[in-house]
Amino acid sequence: MTSVQIIDEPSFARTNVHADRNRRQLRLWLGFVLLVLFSLVLVGGATRLTESGLSITEWKPIHGVVPPLSAQEWDEEFALYQKIPQYQQINQGMSIDEFKTIFWWEWAHRLLARTIGLVFALPLLFFWVTGRIEQRFKLPLVGILALGGFQGFIGWWMVSSGLVNRTDVSQYRLATHLMIACLIFASCMWIMRGLSKHVGEAAPTASSKKMAMIITLMTLFQIYLGALVAGLDAGFTYNTWPLMDGALVPGDLFVQQPFWLNLFENPKTVQFVHRCGAYLLFALVLMHMIASVRKAPQTTHARRSILLFALVTLQAMIGIMTLVLQVPVSWGVLHQGFALIVLGFAIAHWRAFVGEYPPEAMAIRQA
Repeated sequence: MTSVQIIDEPSFARTNVHADRNRRQLRLWLGFVLLVLFSLVLVGGATRLTESGLSITEWKPIHGVVPPLSAQEWDEEFALYQKIPQYQQINQGMSIDEFKTIFWWEWAHRLLARTIGLVFALPLLFFWVTGRIEQRFKLPLVGILALGGFQGFIGWWMVSSGLVNRTDVSQYRLATHLMIACLIFASCMWIMRGLSKHVGEAAPTASSKKMAMIITLMTLFQIYLGALVAGLDAGFTYNTWPLMDGALVPGDLFVQQPFWLNLFENPKTVQFVHRCGAYLLFALVLMHMIASVRKAPQTTHARRSILLFALVTLQAMIGIMTLVLQVPVSWGVLHQGFALIVLGFAIAHWRAFVGEYPPEAMAIRQA
């Protein structure tokens, strides 16, 4: 037998107001986390481009917060740097003042990384113990916290690759480090967007949701390719566009054996694949925008597809300028930072097709 249970409307209204307030607080917190993450990635890019990442040769998660405070401590830190191949083969004769410049970049990067841990963990604990987090969000948020802790280990794993036999870090480990940062960023954006109210519009086409997902995944892959380019310093060669080494498809792309190794270790091949990835992403976003505008021109989905296309186009222009100018630090950081903006918007766009989370309670519930 079916019965209908009437929920007291004032009580239900108060519950909704309370839930909306909690969600708004969580959105503000996650928005600030995203801002700090974005800053961390920018500083990380500058650290890479200034070749500062190996200036701190020890991993001190707690004690490393305090920089050298005396001339003796600076001399000790510099002496450790002088033992690694980067100094011996590239920076031989560097002054203590020059060392301080690269040291501060890496120190700032590590300090921001520690800061983001506190910015995420302490509010999470507060929201948890005060009952402000809905059950469905608890495991994902704890997962992000765990991934952030793992990222600290990955960061040191990356740095350690350049302390013995290399003058820079492994491109594989650099790409892994950046991808985990992007996954943390994307996860925070996904949850924050899910905490927002949705307009409830139907997707413009049957494939709109799938295309939004593909665009997001392709953006992640393109960032991965960009990390390989950075790790191999591939952006400092073949600085012309649209031609590369005098051709649309240059030669000698697969000179290493086995052939697949070129995709990861041949700077020429890696840069060419990164270019092709940019063309493919541009084409996907363009098709998605055209389909959305043609089928449902007045919807927010269509307007977002236009903005996404504009962001990807601007990112492509920044990438071309970065290449042609031979990767100045400012342009390289701008290119990396704007990639994160494209990723964040792609995530938000995809999340909008999923719809709003179901409410915790109903005014009328069948039992």
